[in-house]
Amino acid sequence: MERTEPPRTVVVIGAGTIGLGWTMLFLAHGMRVRLNSRRADVEESVGEALRTFGQALPLPDGTDPLSLLALLEVQPSLEEALRGADVLQENIPDDLELKQELYERVHGAADPSTLLLSSTSKFSPDDLGKRMGDPRRLVVGHPFNPPHLIPLVEVVGGERTEPTAVQEAMEFYRAVGRVPVHIRRAVPAFVANRLQSALLRESIHLVREGVVTVTELDTIVTQSIGLRWSTIGPFHAFHLGGGPGGLRQWLTHLGTGLERGWAGLGQPPMGPDTVDLLVQQTDEAYGHATYEELAADRDRKHLAVLRALDDGERPSADEAGPGNDR
Repeated sequence: MERTEPPRTVVVIGAGTIGLGWTMLFLAHGMRVRLNSRRADVEESVGEALRTFGQALPLPDGTDPLSLLALLEVQPSLEEALRGADVLQENIPDDLELKQELYERVHGAADPSTLLLSSTSKFSPDDLGKRMGDPRRLVVGHPFNPPHLIPLVEVVGGERTEPTAVQEAMEFYRAVGRVPVHIRRAVPAFVANRLQSALLRESIHLVREGVVTVTELDTIVTQSIGLRWSTIGPFHAFHLGGGPGGLRQWLTHLGTGLERGWAGLGQPPMGPDTVDLLVQQTDEAYGHATYEELAADRDRKHLAVLRALDDGERPSADEAGPGNDR
C-alpha cells in the first residue's frame, strides 16, 4: 500500500554511531522517533550526540538541538516500539544470525504496511529476511557515516522485495534530505564501501612502503582527487580529461596503460607491523584532539562543502533573468 503523506513515526533500533545519527536526522525533520535500545544511558547518549553534532542538523537558526528530545521516546520493548510505526530503521551489528532473529520478531510485531529498512553494510534483504514469512517490505538503506551529515543512502532490494517498497524507501530518504541511489544488484559491501576500500588499500601500501606518511597521504587526497570528487565523479572527470573527444578519447589514448597500472597496485599485508605503523602515524597526526573536537571539525568542513555545492547549483542572477526562465 503506497502512502500519500510523509511518514511521521520512525522506529530506530540500535543506539550506536549510525543509530544515533539517524535518530538526530529524523528528529530534526520533525518526525517522532521511538528508539529501541538496551543501553541504560540511551537518552543521555542522544542528548550528548545532539550537543556534539547539532550544528550539522537542518534546523532553523536559533533552535536548541536539545529541544528535539521532546519528539523522542525511548522504548526498550521492540513490540511496543513497532506498534503503529510507519518506518523502521535497523542498526544492530552486522551479525547475520542476530539480524535474522530480529527480523523474525519484527515480522510478528510490525504492521503489514510498515517499511522495514536496514543500515547493513554487507547483507542483502534476502539474507536478512530469510526467517521472515513475508519480507516484501524489507529494504536495505545503507548510509555513509555519519548519516546525519553525508547525503548518500544506498537503497537495495532483494528478490522478494516489492518494487513499491524500494520506491517508498527512496521517497522516505529524500524527505529527510538524503540522496538515495538504487543499487540494482546486491554485491558484497555494495558500492561506496567498495570504492573506499580500493583507495584505502593503495593508501596503506604507499604508507607502508615509505612513499608518504599518513598525513601526507591525507593531504594529497584532500587537495586533489578528494576536491575533484566533491564536485564530479570519476567518469565525469575523465570524460572532461579527454577534452572535446570525451571519455572515448581518454580511454583509447591517455588511458591505454590502465591495465598495466592496475597490475602494479599494492596488496599490503595487514599484519601487526602494518597496523602499528598506521596507528602510530595517525596518533601523531591527529591524537592532539579529542574525538568530539575532530568530529566537530569534520562536520564544519563537510557542511561548508555541501553549502558551496548547493550554491553552485543555483542559477546566477544573469542565468535567472528574463529570457532564461524556461
